[in-house]
Amino acid sequence: MNKGWIYREQITLKEAKRTILDYYSQRYRHSSRTQWQQRITAQQVLLDGYPTTVDTILQPGQWLTYYRPPWEEPKVPLSFEVVYEDSEILVVAKPSGLPVLPGGNFLENTLLGQLKKYYPHETPIPIHRLGRGTSGLILLGRSPISRSHLTKQMRQGKINKIYRALVGKSNLPDRFFIDQPIGKIPYPILDYIYAATPNGLASHSDCIVLKRTAKTTLLKVTILTGRPHQIRIHLASVGYPLMGDPLYRVGGIPKSYQEKENEKLPVPGDCGYHLHAYRLSFNHPFTHQPIEVVCPPPVQLQ
Repeated sequence: MNKGWIYREQITLKEAKRTILDYYSQRYRHSSRTQWQQRITAQQVLLDGYPTTVDTILQPGQWLTYYRPPWEEPKVPLSFEVVYEDSEILVVAKPSGLPVLPGGNFLENTLLGQLKKYYPHETPIPIHRLGRGTSGLILLGRSPISRSHLTKQMRQGKINKIYRALVGKSNLPDRFFIDQPIGKIPYPILDYIYAATPNGLASHSDCIVLKRTAKTTLLKVTILTGRPHQIRIHLASVGYPLMGDPLYRVGGIPKSYQEKENEKLPVPGDCGYHLHAYRLSFNHPFTHQPIEVVCPPPVQLQ
């Protein structure tokens, strides 16, 4: 059981003129309208620091605070390996199944939560993200200055990230590029989800076939942009979703219907796909010396 969490958010002009119940039930659809009503009535939700009611109309600038009581988090692999470390940066190899940041039902059972136990007097912050089901290398800054330098490198495309990915049997060329735009689209159980969409942000992936078998194609993928779930979406957009991907279908769009009665729709954090952050290179934020680290892939991606 964790210690619970406090969520605070300020109401914008766009979000105003709705009741508190409408706000939570429409914005956070992981819980039902009845569940949100019960929480507000139980005074787990405060408005500007005071108890409120379900039919209170929200005004711009007001603050909502939701006190989430302690809960039992899902079991995940908690071990990780520090691949590189100095006073300013960390490079960590995380296992598939371990979320990077708190979200949903995960708080302490995350990479960030575990790092706080090993580094109690600082807060290493990820410079980029990996999906929960993705294994491999992630770069973290240990100070505000190092994070600023590394984030600038990320924006300028100077941090090189190479992945191993597994798709089904294919007739893909030995080398190909994908430039499908990626953006937000509505999703039934979430406010939105990232997917292939013509009005999305520019996204670029460079793909090389490493090995072909009777049932699979092993790829080396270098991402030149860092859109959420980029590799999953891009490969699905050209007709080859990652093997085992429970979410993205051919075309780079999510599964948005139930194939069986009472079937739970997948979400981005669901695992099962084969993707590994294999190689990471960047310049040290202070010495400016190049650093390259490699994390051997799991057997299925070798």
